[in-house]
Amino acid sequence: MTVKGLYRKAVNFFRAVGRMIAAVARALRRAYDAVSRGISAFLVVFWRTAIILTAKFLSGASVSWVELADDSRRDDQIETVDSSGFGGASDSESSTVLEKITRLLLKAFGKKIPDERTFGRQQRIYFANHTSHLDSIVIWSVLPGFLRRETRMVAAKDYWTAGPFRRYLAKKVFNAILIDRKHISIKNNQVNQLLQEMGTDHSIIIFPEGGRGDGETIRPFKSGIYYLAKKNPELELVPIYLDNMNRILPRGVVLPVPMLSRVIFGSPIWIQKKETMEKTETTKSPIPGENISEKTEEEKWSYEERVESKDDFLRRCREAVLELKDL
Repeated sequence: MTVKGLYRKAVNFFRAVGRMIAAVARALRRAYDAVSRGISAFLVVFWRTAIILTAKFLSGASVSWVELADDSRRDDQIETVDSSGFGGASDSESSTVLEKITRLLLKAFGKKIPDERTFGRQQRIYFANHTSHLDSIVIWSVLPGFLRRETRMVAAKDYWTAGPFRRYLAKKVFNAILIDRKHISIKNNQVNQLLQEMGTDHSIIIFPEGGRGDGETIRPFKSGIYYLAKKNPELELVPIYLDNMNRILPRGVVLPVPMLSRVIFGSPIWIQKKETMEKTETTKSPIPGENISEKTEEEKWSYEERVESKDDFLRRCREAVLELKDL
C-alpha cells in the first residue's frame, strides 16, 4: 500500500470519527434540551400547584359565583353557585387526579363548582378591590382550571423584576403582564399594552383603585378600565369583592397569617352605548297642488350612538363591587 493510500485511509478514518463524535454531541444536546424542558415544565407545575394550594390555605376562601354564561347579559339568567375555596379545578398540567378527587368530594357534600359548559370561555376583565399583595394570586388560584389557564395577572414591572425568583414567578409560573408604572408615554401606553397582550384569547385581573386600600373602603376607580372597555366593548367585566384579605398580609408585613376570607364574583357588566336623537334643522316646503305661499314644515333629525361617559362607567363599576360587599 502506498503512502498516498495510507494517507487517504487515515483522512477517511478521522472524518468518520469526527462525524461520529458530532452525532453523539447532537444526541447529547437533544437529550440535554429534552431533560431541561422536562425539568423546567415540572418546576412550573410544581410552583403553580404549590402557590395555588398555599393561597387557598392562607385565605381559606369561601368563593361565591354568579353565572358567567353566554347569555349573561340578560338579567333573568343570573344564577348563584357556591363552592368552597378548594372548588377550583387545577391546571391540566397539574394533577388531574387531584381535580377528580376534589370534584368527587365536593359532589359528595352537595357542592357545585363552575364548569366550562356553564361559564363559557369569553374574554373577561376581572376587577376587584385591592388590599393585599396576595389579592391577584388568590383570585387566580380560585378560578377553575379552564379559566385560570387563559387568565393573566397584571403586575408592576418594578416589583416583579426586582429579583431572579420574582422574575421567574411572574414570567414562567403566572405568565403575568408586567406594566411599567414609571415610564408612561404615548408609545408606552398601558391600555394598548394590555389589549395587545390579551389578544383574542386571554383574560386579565386588574385592580382599578390603582393601589392597595385599607380593606374597609373602596376608593374611586382610575380610568384605565374605562379605556379598556371602550376600545373593546365586547369584553365582559366581572366585578369581584375580596373580604378580609388585608388581615392575611397587611401592608409592611412579610409573612402572611392564615385567615378566613371571601371571594365573591359578581354578574358581568359591559360598557353601555346610548342612542341620541338631535334636531338638526327645520325647513319649509310648498304643499303640492296648493298655493305656492302655503308651506309645510319638515324637521330633520340626526341619530348618534354615544358611549357611556367615563365618570358614569367608573361609578357603575365601583358600585358593582360595593354591592357584593353586602352579600
